Amino acid sequence: MPLYCIQVGYTPERVAELVRRPQDRLLTVKGAAEKLGGKVIGGWIQLSEYDVMIIVEMADIIDAAAMSMAFYAGGAIKAIKTTPLLTIDEAMQATQRAAKTGYAPPSA
Repeated sequence: MPLYCIQVGYTPERVAELVRRPQDRLLTVKGAAEKLGGKVIGGWIQLSEYDVMIIVEMADIIDAAAMSMAFYAGGAIKAIKTTPLLTIDEAMQATQRAAKTGYAPPSA
């Protein structure tokens, strides 16, 4: 199954709530992924514009989008970014196909 990286930025209110009452939110995320037929590979806290990053395995982009929509609709996050991930083999296949397109950039 394809892999996706989902990055989430919490609202300041949600961060304050997690500081007051720490929770392992990955358990909730795992349940949501499983209900869509997917699987959480892992989750990490980030020290960047996003607070959390999870890697999920989902059947397709529609299920990955559904997962992101469910997170965002919950109201606890201010930003979300979902990125499809390619294995090295998939990337090699993509570059081989790209070479066959015949595309040429505009000439100077």
